[in-house]
Amino acid sequence: MLNMRNVAITSLLLVAGLPAVAQTPKITGLAQVWYTQMMDNNLRLNSTRQPSSSIFNSRFNENGFTVRRTEIKAAGSVGDDIDWEVMFDPSISGDPVLQDVFIKYKLPNKIEFRVGQFKRMTTWEGMQSSSDLQMIERSMLARQFGDVRDRGAVASMGFGDSKGFNGRANLGVFQGDAGKNLDSNPQKDVVVRLDMNYGSNHQFGLYTLQGVSNSADKGALSAGTFAGTGNFPTDKQMIDNFDKTDQLGAFYRFQTKKIHTSVELITGTLGRVLPTVGSPAPSISFHKTHLDQKFLGYVGTFGYTFGRHSFVGRYDYLNYNSGDDWYTTSNPYIVTENGAISDYTPEYNEITVGYTYAFNPDRIRAANIKVNYVNRTSANFLRPRAGQTGEQGGDTLYLCFQVSF
Repeated sequence: MLNMRNVAITSLLLVAGLPAVAQTPKITGLAQVWYTQMMDNNLRLNSTRQPSSSIFNSRFNENGFTVRRTEIKAAGSVGDDIDWEVMFDPSISGDPVLQDVFIKYKLPNKIEFRVGQFKRMTTWEGMQSSSDLQMIERSMLARQFGDVRDRGAVASMGFGDSKGFNGRANLGVFQGDAGKNLDSNPQKDVVVRLDMNYGSNHQFGLYTLQGVSNSADKGALSAGTFAGTGNFPTDKQMIDNFDKTDQLGAFYRFQTKKIHTSVELITGTLGRVLPTVGSPAPSISFHKTHLDQKFLGYVGTFGYTFGRHSFVGRYDYLNYNSGDDWYTTSNPYIVTENGAISDYTPEYNEITVGYTYAFNPDRIRAANIKVNYVNRTSANFLRPRAGQTGEQGGDTLYLCFQVSF
């Protein structure tokens, strides 16, 4: 059987070796090895989440090493008006390993057009390179809504003074959570984003996404069933709603050689994050309790660097039902189990503190070691095991060993 991973790597190496039409491709890379240590046994032994398809995203449930990233990127130009980029990550389990591939056309008046597969321009942190992150892991809102690759096209126009106030307005059309796969639905996501800068220290902006279900709309859609008893919408109402999805976010970042400060907020309608229609009908997650269920997330990060050393702290909040909306006659997140009351309201808090040692203080990203402690203060995303009562959680110690070139 043809190994697509080997084909991808071989293709990239061949591209690097071929004579370029206008410019020899630039090859860069990133390698990260992570070690995770659970601070108690809950994350290891409480393998049953509430529900089992919990939308709370903690990446690891066991102690050990993992090769987190092995990104290999080739980028170049064809003449003065066409740029291209291809990026693989062979550490990804299964195919495809292709992460980014796009062609960018530069037009007069700072207008650009980009087409291919890349991140869909939501959140600030989600758009940052993995090698430049302040923390080992992205924030909850960036993991859920921003660090998502999709296929589509973006038209953008730059404006302003490069040394003063400047920015770029973007209009994108994406397949809509189809990711690296072929799209089955003619409906597309529309993303509008405005990135602005004031000098080199201040970056700020806002973005919005509008979309619907990514299930094939060919007359065979079926509605799922909400859990419990209550005044639920009809199948027709659910199909007509078509998992309407929207996001609205804003961000600000202040960066000097020593200080990093960033804040970000996102809100919107959950929609297809927890789908209610599909073909076949989806199993509606315990956390999806209303068609118009809203979410709210915000994160604040502060870091200080001196020489080879950086210290950073982050507060991270994400609520998947910020409006407390449900159809049932009582709060569906409050349940009785093991003779006690458990509260699984999908509202999560994380406090992360970290330290980075850079081997070259002038190029922190080139080689460093990061240590992060994640305190999940909400502690409400795991079910109790024998001998425990009430909702459970757990903290994690992360180490990241990084080299980029």
